[in-house]
Amino acid sequence: MQSNEGPASGRTEGAHAPRIERALAGSFRLALIPVVVLVLAALGAFVYGTAVFVHSVRGIVDHPFPVGHQIGLFLLDIDLFFIGGTLLIAAVGFYELFIREITFTDSTKLPSWLEMRDLNDLKGRVIAMIVLVVSVSFAEVVVDAPSGKSALDLGAGIALVVLALTIFLRLTIHGGDRR
Repeated sequence: MQSNEGPASGRTEGAHAPRIERALAGSFRLALIPVVVLVLAALGAFVYGTAVFVHSVRGIVDHPFPVGHQIGLFLLDIDLFFIGGTLLIAAVGFYELFIREITFTDSTKLPSWLEMRDLNDLKGRVIAMIVLVVSVSFAEVVVDAPSGKSALDLGAGIALVVLALTIFLRLTIHGGDRR
């Protein structure tokens, strides 16, 4: 008669098993590294966006015309802040998925669209923000484009990327929801 315990049943025999399990559980704390890096990168994007804004305002006050280029500067600002937001969302998602759930008070409740139960939720949020950043970047290029042909070519490429990301989301993230 064979025992159900052992390597075949997924259990590790011996005195080392509890230590290995504790080490593996503790290894999730390594996720603090990307969390810290993502928060710092978000801060960098926010600071850089603020610097671009201040510089843009100075430039507009000194030379208010032509308007088109000035609009592009503000679109760049939007892009930088969206990128910072995406990095922050990724940091929060990593923290909640790998370290522990963040408990908020009623006054600082996390919006339901930001709740992440698994990596697919995090991927979905990041991909949605990438699509938003790419869209704003495209608008920025269109404003500053020397010719309509180059803007059209870029727009077609962006449309293909957005389509590919949408298909990816449908097949991988929501694929298990089909009944």
